[in-house]
Amino acid sequence: MVIDDFDTDRRVLIVAEIGNNHEGSYALAEELIGLAAQAGADAVKFQTFRTQHYISPCDQQRFEQLKSFELRFEQFERLSRSARDEGVLFLSTPFDIQSAQLLNDIVAAYKISSGDITFYPLLEVVGETGKPVIVSTGLADLREIAAAKATIERVRNERGLTGELALLHCVSSYPVPLDQANLAAIGELKVLFGCTVGYSDHTLGIEAAALAVAAGARIVEKHFTIATDYSGFRDHQLSADPREMAELVRRIRAIETLMGNGEKVPQPCERELITALRRSIAANHDLPAGAILSRDDLTWVRPGGGFAPGQEDSVVGRELAGPIAAGQAISPDLLVQETAGV
Repeated sequence: MVIDDFDTDRRVLIVAEIGNNHEGSYALAEELIGLAAQAGADAVKFQTFRTQHYISPCDQQRFEQLKSFELRFEQFERLSRSARDEGVLFLSTPFDIQSAQLLNDIVAAYKISSGDITFYPLLEVVGETGKPVIVSTGLADLREIAAAKATIERVRNERGLTGELALLHCVSSYPVPLDQANLAAIGELKVLFGCTVGYSDHTLGIEAAALAVAAGARIVEKHFTIATDYSGFRDHQLSADPREMAELVRRIRAIETLMGNGEKVPQPCERELITALRRSIAANHDLPAGAILSRDDLTWVRPGGGFAPGQEDSVVGRELAGPIAAGQAISPDLLVQETAGV
């Protein structure tokens, strides 16, 4: 998946999910962008919404909390510029149609939250922008994931648009118990849907987010906060602080190095050992000149370089040109040369 000039096939995209951890403070939101960039994150992500189109006023406590976290759209424009200045991608999750439309000019890619994987009108709006879309799959079964993907692709096809799509394995619990992180689902998503896959983490700590790369994730999203005890807001506790984010980046880059490119060929460091560690066909015991070699006369020893295992038919039945000691590799020059028939 390519987002601006970032290719997830070449490098894992590490997303610092600031979300609402700014709690409505523009200054803190901007500071968190700088801290995420310093930690080595490749992208920052926010959540954009008009509360009245997101939470029912009947849920008064939740409505009032999110209303206090709501940033104005012009503030998101400024945050997007700050991200660009810091050299990180700017992403956001829209939670209503108007927010999705307004974000089009300032985000490098859209993120769809797990809860909105069945919010088809929203999927259609982001799909028709042609921008990359990253969909979290918490709460969803395979049928719902397929329907969401098909909705975005249908809208694009109808409008003659191109655009890439990624699916993030996610478990929508806050926090997720480690025995339910189910990282093996990352591989299943890749096999079944044939697109870029990643992982949106809600576990405590950074172990699961790092291990997701070994499971095949090419995008890793981790909630990010200035301090895990910043307030009583739930998301801080399951977020990485700047020190943990820097450590997560270090671990992911190390795992990327360890994973390599997946091509199964001899590595440069082992090529010079091929001859030393492979075997040659050798004499099983002392043999005189003129002996006709049988299978019982053969053994296989290191190093390689002579007749290799599998070439026994090139040796059995041949006459020795001279004596040979037990364990000595049988080479072509030790055999009487065969003459071509007349």
